[in-house]
Amino acid sequence: MSAVDLQEVHDFLIGIAKEAGDMITAAKPTGAASGTKKNSVDLVTETDQAVEKMVSTSLKAKYPDFEFMGEETYKPGDTLTDAPTFIVDPIDGTTNFIHGHPYFCVSLGLAVKQKPVVGVIYNPLTRTLYTGIKGKGSYLTDPFHDKPVRLPLKHEPEPMPDLSHCLVAVEWGSEREGNDYDVKVETFRKLCASKSDGGAMVHGIRSLGSAELNLCAVAAGQLDVYWECGCWAWDVCAGWVIVEEAGGLMVGAQKGDWEPNVDQRRYMAVRKGEGQRTVAEEFWECVVGRVEVGHDSVT
Repeated sequence: MSAVDLQEVHDFLIGIAKEAGDMITAAKPTGAASGTKKNSVDLVTETDQAVEKMVSTSLKAKYPDFEFMGEETYKPGDTLTDAPTFIVDPIDGTTNFIHGHPYFCVSLGLAVKQKPVVGVIYNPLTRTLYTGIKGKGSYLTDPFHDKPVRLPLKHEPEPMPDLSHCLVAVEWGSEREGNDYDVKVETFRKLCASKSDGGAMVHGIRSLGSAELNLCAVAAGQLDVYWECGCWAWDVCAGWVIVEEAGGLMVGAQKGDWEPNVDQRRYMAVRKGEGQRTVAEEFWECVVGRVEVGHDSVT
């Protein structure tokens, strides 16, 4: 990592994110995707593909020795190596983009030795920019502040005594059958159920449609927990840095997974605050069954 100028990469990625944002806002979604990957909810648009091509071309020109992993060009069997690798989602929240719901973003991350070290996430509709550099903190830049604000937004976040005090984000994903779907359904039920019915009685559950913006909300302290199974490295790489640099915790989705891999496809983020590890452990106890998706060996 010492051979990579993370600040330079960060600054360059911001410019690329803004250019990508201009492409997205200039596009005119028709309310229908131009294609699907697996099923009717796993969508891709021409804008996704055009943005990724622009991003990959720009990054290759600037950093020819770095590797690239992008959602739209990923092929089964592609693996993350220890080499510096840009991990990119041209539009995280494509379904929201298609429907005109303003919760989507450009996600640009850099991993070195398979560890996220730079993250830039930009919502072009709200002009909200989240950034993070390993060891240098994470920041929010938006129209409501004169200068970047260090995350989390509250200098001293409230403690989290238990899950019943938490606002939780989850996502249903595109796989709507099988073991992992059943695990999600039963886990979501247990999170919401009353304590007298064996549940955690969380404040509420949100499914907002963008993994990276969910992570940013955890970093900011607007969400307490985000739990996800089935997403990919490009859905979490950039946000991972932003969460950790805001004092948040990135762990796995299953019990005891304190050191997840960026490409293992199941994760949980907990915001900064007293009790974060206790909340993670309590959440794990609410997971009903074992998620099959992913590549780690947690038992």
